[in-house]
Amino acid sequence: MKQTKGWLTSGAFAALCGTTKETLRHYKDIGLLPPAHQGENGYFYYDLAQFYDFYAISIFRQTGTSLEEIRRSLPAQDAAGLLALLRGQQQRLEEERRQLEQMEMVLSGMIRNLELGASPDLVPRTAWFEAEHLLALPAEELAALLPPGAEEDAVLIGVLEHFRDLCRRYGLQTDHQLGAIHRPGETAGQGTITHLYTRIKEPSDLPWGMEKPAGIYLYLCCRGRWDLSAGYDALCRQIQSQGLRTEGPVYACDLAGFILNGVEKNAMSLLSVRLAGPAGQA
Repeated sequence: MKQTKGWLTSGAFAALCGTTKETLRHYKDIGLLPPAHQGENGYFYYDLAQFYDFYAISIFRQTGTSLEEIRRSLPAQDAAGLLALLRGQQQRLEEERRQLEQMEMVLSGMIRNLELGASPDLVPRTAWFEAEHLLALPAEELAALLPPGAEEDAVLIGVLEHFRDLCRRYGLQTDHQLGAIHRPGETAGQGTITHLYTRIKEPSDLPWGMEKPAGIYLYLCCRGRWDLSAGYDALCRQIQSQGLRTEGPVYACDLAGFILNGVEKNAMSLLSVRLAGPAGQA
């Protein structure tokens, strides 16, 4: 490591700090980390102890603190000011973390939905489904929020807006997909819609919090149609022909959302009902 009378050249100091001379030059130009000495030859030199200043700058940068904020805070050596700065950065990082978690939930949900949507159309299958946390509003409660005689698109938009407002108000993370809970008919076919729901990341103690239990489900995918009657009929036939017993409601979940559902041929929905007895137990 090249030294001149105890000083470190910018190249040697950059190597010590694991950075570049260009970064050091930028820090010098903005007054963040000026070299400790300038020689008669015009070259700038750093003191070994300045490594700790560079290390502190690096830590602050990792928290997202701007160079200007660091430049104002570090020379003052004000513990109270630094504490306020760090708490502010902590709050900002926490908000960014929540936003990233929300993005991850949306992306994971979309990937999962589109993978399920690749299943053969109207072919019943069985699979293990993990538990899902739902924000489920009774149909009559939602109907009271919408104008009488509203068109279907207006109804769906109104429902989506209401769910989004609730999630924002209570800090709930959701995948923004819509689903419906049907009271099963006499043979687990299509029944009355009792709730509309959206999936949420964590269980909620709100009045609308609900859980779709884990278990073995009979399910099928409906593709290319908004009318799900054929899907319910296919589920019903499978239940009858196989002598299956089901428990709980039928869940209808929109797989394509408003990304693809503007055109009916792109529509994808999943119908599922939990099997009763040993086959459906967790």
